[in-house]
Amino acid sequence: MDTCCEIKKQTFRIKDLNLYYGDFQALKDIDVTACDKEVTALIGPSGCGKSTFLRTLNRMNDLIDGCRIEGEILFKEENIYRQKMDVIGLRKQVGMVFQKPNPFPMTIYDNVAYGPRCQGIKDKESLDKIVIEALEQAALIDEVKDRLKESAMALSGGQQQRLCIARTIAMKPDVILMDEPTSALDPVATAKIEDLISELKKYYTIIIVTHNMQQAARISDKTAFFLMGELIEYGDTDQIFSKPKHQKTEDYITGRFG
Repeated sequence: MDTCCEIKKQTFRIKDLNLYYGDFQALKDIDVTACDKEVTALIGPSGCGKSTFLRTLNRMNDLIDGCRIEGEILFKEENIYRQKMDVIGLRKQVGMVFQKPNPFPMTIYDNVAYGPRCQGIKDKESLDKIVIEALEQAALIDEVKDRLKESAMALSGGQQQRLCIARTIAMKPDVILMDEPTSALDPVATAKIEDLISELKKYYTIIIVTHNMQQAARISDKTAFFLMGELIEYGDTDQIFSKPKHQKTEDYITGRFG
C-alpha cells in the first residue's frame, strides 16, 4: 500500500510485518510507507494494534518478553531488525512521546539537556543553545524562559507534554513517534499540541496514534486504519475520511462500531 508521493523521500518502508506475543499474533502482514516530513495518523478501536505497530518503529517492543517479529522495517533503506543494529542510535533518530506526560523529576532545563548530556555534550554554551532551541520548537519557551531552574513537575499537564516533545527534539531526531499524546489533556492543551504538530512537520516525520478521528482529520497527511491487527486501509487523509475504499473503514469513521 505505497501511497507515498514519488517526489517525497520514504522515511519508513514496512514490508510483510508480522508480530507475535508468544502464540498471539498482534500484527498481520502490514505493508505501508511513511514519507519524509509528513504526519501519519494511526486510527482504529482499542486493541487493534496501533500502539504495537508504533513501537515496532523504534524497537520498543524489544522490551516485552516473548515478542517476535517477522518481515522488514526499512528506515532510510536500512532494516532496523537486522543483527548488530545500533538500537540506541535508532532511538536517538526515532524519538518517542508517550500518552501521559513523563517529565523527569528535575528542572525544566535539565529535562531537555538530559539526552544531549548522555551523548557526551558537556559544554554549557552548547547545552544552553540546544535547550533554548528545543523549547522554542516545542512552543514552550515563552512560558518557561524565566523558570528553567524550577522543577518540571510544577508545570501543567499540557506544558509537561510539550516539555517531553522538547526533550525529544533536543536529540535532533528524524522522526517523532507520538502515542496518543493529547489523550490526558484538556481541549485547550490539546489544541496547542495539534498546532505544534503542524509546525513540527516542517522539520520531522511524525507518526501519531490517536483515538480522536477529528484530530486525525485535522493534523495528518496520511491515515492508516487498523482493525484486529490488520491494516485495513491506508491513504491520503482527505480520501480516507471522505471516500474510504473499504466498508469497514467507513463503518468505523461514521461511528457504526469501535
